[in-house]
Amino acid sequence: MDVKHVAGKKKGKVMLYALSTCGWCKRTKALLEELGVEYDFTDVDLLKGEEQAETLRIIKEFNTTGNFPTLIIDDKKCIIGYQESDIREALG
Repeated sequence: MDVKHVAGKKKGKVMLYALSTCGWCKRTKALLEELGVEYDFTDVDLLKGEEQAETLRIIKEFNTTGNFPTLIIDDKKCIIGYQESDIREALG
C-alpha cells in the first residue's frame, strides 16, 4: 500500500484512509496538520488492483459502510467522515 507520512507530534498510531478527490478528506488532512499531529495516509482511489482491494478490506474491519475519510487511531478508535469535534477530542 502506498502510505505517505506526515511528521508532527506523536499522538499514537494515526492512519487516514482518504480519496484524492474528496473535499472532506482534504479538510481532515488540513485539520490534522493544523493540530500538528503525526499521521500516515493513503489515497485509496489511487491504488490499483489487489492493493486497493486489500486496503478496502482493512477499512471495512473498522468501517463497514466504507465511507471516506476513515481515520483509525491506535488500531482501535475509528472516526468516519469529517467529524471535527471528534478528531479534536481524540487528538487535540
